[in-house]
Amino acid sequence: MLIIGLVLSVFGIGFFCWLLFILAVYALPFVAGLTAGLAAYHSGAGIAGAIIVAIIAGGVTLTIGQIAFATIRSPLIRGAIGLLYAVPATIAGYNGTLGFAQMGIPSEAWRVAFAMVGAVAVGGTAWARMALFVPPEEGRHIAGGPATHRLAGAARQG
Repeated sequence: MLIIGLVLSVFGIGFFCWLLFILAVYALPFVAGLTAGLAAYHSGAGIAGAIIVAIIAGGVTLTIGQIAFATIRSPLIRGAIGLLYAVPATIAGYNGTLGFAQMGIPSEAWRVAFAMVGAVAVGGTAWARMALFVPPEEGRHIAGGPATHRLAGAARQG
């Protein structure tokens, strides 16, 4: 029974780490949805109305951010939008990793060190997931484009 408990504990902690990486990307839409839901609840919308408002507000926040990040060409504005999503994810990653580290690491300095590494990893993941929505630039040539044809022509002539 002890071995089963240890194995399940390892899988449980692994699951929560995976969940931290997946959900930390959505920290800003979650906070926006939570804030809108609480405001709706306190204004008298009831529990069902607050949940609906929260889901809509979180979805709209995520969608607007992704569309803006993908369509705006200015690197400065795109960087600011990416930071809007990456900074809350970094804070969530720090707090989540610190919580995991407090379960098994006795030294405060090592806990903070692991939390910093977790914050950088989660923030970088959030930044990379936002960058997935950027379409390739029109000036670049990808495999099979004009640059490949010039090389193929040179190989035939040489």
